[in-house]
Amino acid sequence: MKLKHLIYTVLIVAIGGFVTYRIISNKGKNDESKNFNDKKAPTTVNGIVIKTATFDNNLALSGSIEANEQVEIHSEVSGIVEGIFFNEGSNVTKGQVLLKVNDIELKAQLRQALTKEDLAAENARRAKLLLQKEAISQEEADVAKADLASAQAQTQLIRAQISKTSIRAPFSGKIGLRNISPGTYITPTVLVAKLVNTSKLKITFSIPEKYAAEVKSGSVIDFKVSGSDKTYNAKIYAIEPEVAVATRTLQIRALADNVDGKLFPGTFADIKLPLNIIKDAIVVPSEAIVPIQDGKKVFVANNGQAKEVMVDATTRTDSSILILAGLKPGDTLITSGVMSLKNEAPIKVQVK
Repeated sequence: MKLKHLIYTVLIVAIGGFVTYRIISNKGKNDESKNFNDKKAPTTVNGIVIKTATFDNNLALSGSIEANEQVEIHSEVSGIVEGIFFNEGSNVTKGQVLLKVNDIELKAQLRQALTKEDLAAENARRAKLLLQKEAISQEEADVAKADLASAQAQTQLIRAQISKTSIRAPFSGKIGLRNISPGTYITPTVLVAKLVNTSKLKITFSIPEKYAAEVKSGSVIDFKVSGSDKTYNAKIYAIEPEVAVATRTLQIRALADNVDGKLFPGTFADIKLPLNIIKDAIVVPSEAIVPIQDGKKVFVANNGQAKEVMVDATTRTDSSILILAGLKPGDTLITSGVMSLKNEAPIKVQVK
């Protein structure tokens, strides 16, 4: 029995010693790992100290250039084209005759109508004299007068139809390529040519609804077009009275001079729209911003560690972005390596 108890005692002591050894060993490894992490070399990053400045708040937008006036030229009457009086791609003036449709039948109808009008006028004159002599009734005199009015109306109608055989330019501008030739039988559905006025051009664009109150009629915008480094300007003259529900944007239209004729309708315009000037604004480099699902964040230096800060960012320029909330003057903003940084990571900041 004594031997048996001795064996049990030795086994218990051996097991207890093994367990104690494993606990001490694991604790030592954890302490070494912790010391290793604590002694991990900090990441060297660039940073700037936040300062306030005056910010010219400009929106970068895209718009389309449209002709000031444009119309498709059609004939109001059907007939044979007997004359075309414009050259393709040339300038025409308002009221200029562009083409003539044969009106020989209408002129014959006009002569007939004039004859009837003369006869009706003579009958009305005679009826008036007879009425004065009480030779006819008032009713008969009224009928003669009505016949004259009807004949005059018919004459006016035919004259109006004849005037429509001469198609005139509704405004001054440049006419495009024609789609007819002399001798063509033309109908109101046939396109003759397009007429555009490009001495002035409309610039149409939209802005987010949150900027709607900051845009006023008469403001001047700058814009550029593809293939040219020249900056043009236009003046806002019309603002849509309501925000589009589908896009939550407000449509605006500006007017630009096209003196040199180098702007063409249908092209895109890169627009810079000036808004209000913000004093004591916080503007940071665009590369410091990290887009995330819920918004945007930045990292600032805090006691040798990177601190994650959510920011409210708005207007963006080519190299910077305006911060409305989240940063304050004096903060050290990290501007490099932000995509790989983690919150509370050790850092060494080189302030520029």
